Amino acid sequence: MKKLFVAAIGLLCVTAIVVQAQDAKPPKKELTPEQQVVMKEMLAKYDANKDGKLDKEERAKMTKEDKAKMDKAGLTKNKEHHHGGASTNAPATDK
Repeated sequence: MKKLFVAAIGLLCVTAIVVQAQDAKPPKKELTPEQQVVMKEMLAKYDANKDGKLDKEERAKMTKEDKAKMDKAGLTKNKEHHHGGASTNAPATDK
């Protein structure tokens, strides 16, 4: 009887962990029509390997204007521009 009880508790724990792990993954955010237009334009211009994504090297080749356009459309992870402040991770400069 004890073995059955321990097995049932173990099964419940494993099930809870699996369900929690599935819930931890954030849902994919849908792009607005404006974001879709900007992203399509940037992919056509900079997606050198044609994988449908802009990797680090491709983003590095973008002009400042195009980076600003993506930031304005909300397509970057750069919080510096969205909040209007400087990054707190910037090194201090001595003058």
